[in-house]
Amino acid sequence: MQITSTTGPKIAPIIKSNSSFFSLCQIQSAIEQTNRETTKRSASSDHKKAIRKTQNITKIVSYKILISVFISYHNMKYSYCSGASYSATELPCPESLMIYTLSCNNLMMDKNNAVLVLEDGTVVRGRGFGAKTQAEGELVFNTSMGGYQEALTDPSYKYQILMMTYPLIGNYGVNDEDFESDRIQVEGFVVRELTEKPSHSKSKKTLDEFLKEYETPGIQGVDTRFLTRKIRIHGVMNGILKYPYEEEEIEDLKERARNLRDISDLDLVDLVSIKRPKRYDVNGKKTVVLVDCGVKLSIIKFLLDRKINVIRIPAKTSIDKILEYEPDGILISNGPGDPEKAEYVVETVKRLIFEEIPIFGICLGLQIIALASGAKTYKLKFGHRGSNHPVKDLETGRAHITSQNHGFAVDADSVPEEIEISHISLNDHSVEGIRYKELPIRAVQYHPEAHPGPWYNYYIFDEFADMMK
Repeated sequence: MQITSTTGPKIAPIIKSNSSFFSLCQIQSAIEQTNRETTKRSASSDHKKAIRKTQNITKIVSYKILISVFISYHNMKYSYCSGASYSATELPCPESLMIYTLSCNNLMMDKNNAVLVLEDGTVVRGRGFGAKTQAEGELVFNTSMGGYQEALTDPSYKYQILMMTYPLIGNYGVNDEDFESDRIQVEGFVVRELTEKPSHSKSKKTLDEFLKEYETPGIQGVDTRFLTRKIRIHGVMNGILKYPYEEEEIEDLKERARNLRDISDLDLVDLVSIKRPKRYDVNGKKTVVLVDCGVKLSIIKFLLDRKINVIRIPAKTSIDKILEYEPDGILISNGPGDPEKAEYVVETVKRLIFEEIPIFGICLGLQIIALASGAKTYKLKFGHRGSNHPVKDLETGRAHITSQNHGFAVDADSVPEEIEISHISLNDHSVEGIRYKELPIRAVQYHPEAHPGPWYNYYIFDEFADMMK
């Protein structure tokens, strides 16, 4: 970043402060503050005339696509939003001339070597990190400020390119504990700024190293606010993340992005489900059969913490095999994709309903129970993904802040009479909880285990345990 000046007040130290994000308005505000302070110090009429003259000088601002200057004070590296540029000329005081020229095109210190191409033709260039490879999938955003390790390893993100709306990602590194599966599940990762030197007592590796380990590409230095607004306005869309790339590939990548398969055409549950049964024995008095549609490990942990034995089974396990385990309860887990593509699980749950065994569903599990009961599901415009989603319990009237990760929901108008809606979203009033009026069957659309997210929804697991008494 080039800042040229003669003598007089220095704005550069203000720019290189502990604040990590400066817009054009903030820089102009700093200059105007200098003008006001100079005005107070000036006593002579000649100085005042000079000040009025300088204040009338035209500020030149030119826009291409975006106006955004992102200044990273970590190692004083500067990054820029691709395609953005502006210049500003100012005379801040009568004693001297200070000319500031800011051009986003001159802020680039590392060459853009990665690209994100969306199905509508949008091309976003940035700097690659992680594995040098290509990722394809549905671009979605998550509004959590932390928890990127849990999100990256959540099987519900299969066939999706995950973008974090919080601008600084990777600052506490990656540890050995916060895994929600045995590997990274997302196809690609999009962030505003990557921390190259994380700081945390539990950190074992950087986010860059983590993505390389699991052959996952990432891109940083892009305008995630622009992409988030695009998704909120137009809905989620398929895309391709390529690192590295060549400019002559762009048109081909656009065509390929347009022709990617829709997530509703894919059976993703079978891809992430366990392949053979696995027992978790804590010498408890109760045993739950967990139908693994892409379960987060935290869900299993919370059952074990309550001294409940868990038998984790593949999603395609037959009802006869399930009943052989003589379970005290059945849990239908979270998972990726369209619930209608997991028709084999839906058919199993249809038959399990008549066994009158306590059944609990989480996220995709709610949608599967609803489909098995005769309800319908639909795809949300941009989904619910984050750890700050408000949900209302219709029985108590209480509002809960919840962790969520789903792109489909249950059609409230299609819910049969034997089921009541127990929770709704306070953002869009979509269904967030259901329960049978006469049978021990209930489900929530949000994630009571959180990870990441607020902890006070753990009571849901206690209620499930009480259902099995």
